[in-house]
Amino acid sequence: MVLSEQAYKKMDREIAKFPADQKQSAVMAALAIAQDEAGWLSPEVMEAVAAYLDMAPIAVQEVATFYMMYNLNPVGKSKITICTNLPCALSGGEKAAHYLKQKLGIDYRETTEDGNFTLMEGECMGACGDAPVLLVNNKRMCSLMSDEKIDALLEELKK
Repeated sequence: MVLSEQAYKKMDREIAKFPADQKQSAVMAALAIAQDEAGWLSPEVMEAVAAYLDMAPIAVQEVATFYMMYNLNPVGKSKITICTNLPCALSGGEKAAHYLKQKLGIDYRETTEDGNFTLMEGECMGACGDAPVLLVNNKRMCSLMSDEKIDALLEELKK
């Protein structure tokens, strides 16, 4: 089995939210569950999700490649996505991105040598008034990120 029994049980809970003949509607949740367990969506993991949902593997891959929250390559322990959409960029997003790149010694779509951090560029996160905004591992939004707050976040994530 590519994924654990626990992962499949979580997928079953998501599948149960839809009519029995429409279990493919749970594909986004199933991909998130698989990614949480595997760290990224390898072709094998996507094939396992497709088989479980009775979908063509290409249909699962189409979903995974469309949305930014899915990792199609290995990422660091902490994936930091910074919003660079225009309102955030004008409100300190570009400055915060430059600071993060310098601090981590990497560019967008790169991972630090120690495997702790991957830096990604993201589109609107729906929090323009809180710019600059970072998203950690697709689950934790950090707002109004000054250099000091970025330093504190990086220290916290290293632990």
